[in-house]
Amino acid sequence: MSSKEYIKQLKERIYEHVPKNIRVTNVEFEGPNLVIYVDNPQEFAESGDIVRKLAKDLRKRIKIRPNPKSLKPPEEAREIIKEIVPDEAQITDFFFDEENGEVIIEAEKPGIVIGKNGVTLREIMKAVGWSPRPVRTPPIKSKTIENVRNFLLTFKDERKDILKRIGERIHRGTIYEDKWVRVTFLGGSREVGRSCYLLQTPESKVLIDCGVNVGNIQQSPYLYVPEIQPLDSIDAVVVTHAHLDHCGLVPILFKYGYRGPVYLTSPTRDLMVLLQIDFIEVAGREGNPTAYDSQHVREALKHTITLDYGVVTDISPDIRLTFYNAGHILGSAIAHFHIGEGLYNIAFTGDFKFEKTRLFDRAQTHFPRLEALIIESTYGGHEDFQPSRKEAEERLIEIIKKTVERGGKVLIPTFAVGRSQEVMIALEEAMRNKVIEEVPVYLDGMIYEATAIHTAYPEYLNSDLRDLIFHHGINPFISENFIRVDSPSKRQDVIDDATPSVILATSGMLNGGPVMEYFRAFAGDERNTIVFVGYQAEGTLGRRIQKGWREVPMPSEGGKRDVVEVNLEVETVDGFSGHSDRRQLLNYVRALKQKPEKIMTIHGDENKCIELASAIYKTYRVETRAPLNLETVRFL
Repeated sequence: MSSKEYIKQLKERIYEHVPKNIRVTNVEFEGPNLVIYVDNPQEFAESGDIVRKLAKDLRKRIKIRPNPKSLKPPEEAREIIKEIVPDEAQITDFFFDEENGEVIIEAEKPGIVIGKNGVTLREIMKAVGWSPRPVRTPPIKSKTIENVRNFLLTFKDERKDILKRIGERIHRGTIYEDKWVRVTFLGGSREVGRSCYLLQTPESKVLIDCGVNVGNIQQSPYLYVPEIQPLDSIDAVVVTHAHLDHCGLVPILFKYGYRGPVYLTSPTRDLMVLLQIDFIEVAGREGNPTAYDSQHVREALKHTITLDYGVVTDISPDIRLTFYNAGHILGSAIAHFHIGEGLYNIAFTGDFKFEKTRLFDRAQTHFPRLEALIIESTYGGHEDFQPSRKEAEERLIEIIKKTVERGGKVLIPTFAVGRSQEVMIALEEAMRNKVIEEVPVYLDGMIYEATAIHTAYPEYLNSDLRDLIFHHGINPFISENFIRVDSPSKRQDVIDDATPSVILATSGMLNGGPVMEYFRAFAGDERNTIVFVGYQAEGTLGRRIQKGWREVPMPSEGGKRDVVEVNLEVETVDGFSGHSDRRQLLNYVRALKQKPEKIMTIHGDENKCIELASAIYKTYRVETRAPLNLETVRFL
């Protein structure tokens, strides 16, 4: 059946469900969604659970959108909404999303925008045609989110064509009678970095992650293998989270011909753009070649499709994707794939944390079905046991106390996303409760902007943090002790200032970024301390210092390398990691609602992948394997 015939069939079934007073003007696929355009969406919204019944009957994601011709012009709609919504809502901004027929209304008190039982929302929709979506005004404005929104708005017509083409490909129908499922490991197997995996059936090809090797950025996933050539034979790319070792090379796919969808959560999309642009800029400053440039980041952004946790979505003729909370960083997801009509289910954990942290709830363990699991092994070795988060925070506070007392500075190399915010919250609470002396905490690199993105997505944070912010009026992200460093001159001021302070700076493994300048300046003074709060990959400067090197080579001007003496105190505080340790990894397998038949261990040094696979087999008698890069494993 052709796509046009299928749409015609769906239209007939839609008309059977929709009341005659609702005027349907068009029905078409846009990406994974079946979009129903209507002249009077407010009446559709008031007609009970029609959408739910349609979705159940048609087994599609249904989106109701107003006929574009029925929408008031944005400027006129803005003024009408201001008249409808009481002033005490304190509206701060509007964003008209023409792609979805939505108006995002940022307000200090979004509940007033909603009104009692949603009465104000319905009044807005009736008056302007746009579907209103109220959100709380973020306390820190994110330039990245604003740029992403404006970019997608600028290319809305091209986006519509892209989504229509993707929708036709998803719903093209199946061809083959054979039934099999296999995964080819293209990177990130028995190593940390360049994560990349190909999930394949007779009908579909789905690429999960496409990252850089942070220890050697010239080392890419094996993207030249025949299984994924040409690149436009891939049906979908799924990004589990925004760290560069998982998403850093997604733009290169578009450089070499891929034009399909990139599925990810909304926070992952924004953070991914932030980190990819910074990746290019840092490489340029340091004279390193990059595999792509900003135009390829923009092309990838055009093709992104965001999904919320728990939403089942068709991404190919025989594969449905559902994201679940991974607890690793903002928007991180476990990717669960349902293949065929109940044929097989496989999940990729990405990086995950099976422990509630300051920021997130622990990783999800309940899936409808699960025959196979591909699990990270970063801390899967038999001695990889981390202290609790409480113990880690106490240890960090004690180190800071001692350093401040002797007049030194504390340098904390950290990833901009996740680890930085965890440390910030711990420091804010310790200073607010007078556990440690209040000293300036400088944020350098992308940390401030990444924190702004966190404040824009409170629904992805755990309930304790949301309660602290919204009900107790304490937002640890905007403490006066946090000071943004956003220029070379300010950075030099921090370096020159003789008073004690704490500096959080990127990158987390000392393989580039502003942290290098601080380390060079502080390394020779024994009063100072460098504290590692995250994983240090082999080959990075961070790992060398962590191993006890007292002299390290560092790049300098003119392409030369200097030798820097390391006299400052070197500390490692485990427990802040966004990864699960050995105990949590095994407990995660135990806690799974559905016990898988096969488990593959990836994303860890060779010995850790092997040791975790062995431990899982011995403990649970599940078939396990630590696959090699370029290996293909058949699951069905």
